[in-house]
Amino acid sequence: MIVVLGSINLDLVLPVPALPAPGETVLGPGFTAQPGGKGANQALAAARDGASVVLAGSVGRDAFAPQALALLREARVDLSRVAETGSPTGIAVIAVDPDGRNLILVASGANRQTTAAQVEDALLTPQTTLLLQREVAPVESALLALRAKRRGCRVVLNTAPAGPFPEEALAALDVLVANEVEAAELGAASAAELAARHGFAAVITRGEAGVEIAAAGETFTLPAHRVTVRDTTGAGDTFTGVLAAALDRGLTLRDAATRANAAAALCCTHEGSQQSIPSAPETDALLAGWPAKPIR
Repeated sequence: MIVVLGSINLDLVLPVPALPAPGETVLGPGFTAQPGGKGANQALAAARDGASVVLAGSVGRDAFAPQALALLREARVDLSRVAETGSPTGIAVIAVDPDGRNLILVASGANRQTTAAQVEDALLTPQTTLLLQREVAPVESALLALRAKRRGCRVVLNTAPAGPFPEEALAALDVLVANEVEAAELGAASAAELAARHGFAAVITRGEAGVEIAAAGETFTLPAHRVTVRDTTGAGDTFTGVLAAALDRGLTLRDAATRANAAAALCCTHEGSQQSIPSAPETDALLAGWPAKPIR
């Protein structure tokens, strides 16, 4: 079972001819409202890859909340630990250019009310994989990581968005997933450096340059899949959620990262965040070398 403590947002996605520079206004043709948030995205990615998932987070008592939770409900993610608060549901505004690059602004809203106490000890067992990010208060994620480690859980942290994480909680991690910017925020240029310093398995995603992984003194890389990129939104969350799902069902780190790498590539071939997250059969098809069926 996977337990996620994380953010739940509604994403406003705007296709634009070019990403704006500071002070620049860029006009786009319109926008779509889509479910998002790193915690929700990763929970959905794990569920679509076949895992049993519990999500703990927060939404507002507003019209955005049902939209933000819709695809999670469809995927049978357990939402019984999602709290309704007096703060508005989190919102992200995502500009996407024709090359699939994005610029993201987030209003945290109810996500700031999420606490470690929403996950009870009964969920934290040696058969549990705890999945965390930095889009809720890092101190709450750190508290839960420490409690989970004491109870024998596997603990996975995606240190996104970039920023510090309490040093004492880094020792509780089994796996850390970061992109290059996030790894640099932790003072490391390589997965091997992160792994050697903290003792966890480290995974650094490098976009078109692939994935770098270090664990137990071994370092290896995976090349990126060559796909037509339409939108990179959600690719990192897809990678992390599928990695956690694969580890949870017993795959080795190399095999889990290989699967996550394929799922993230598929995510990039479609627009949006949660809509672009592939199912297990779609990921299986890409790994087997077959044309993957279109994603929703």
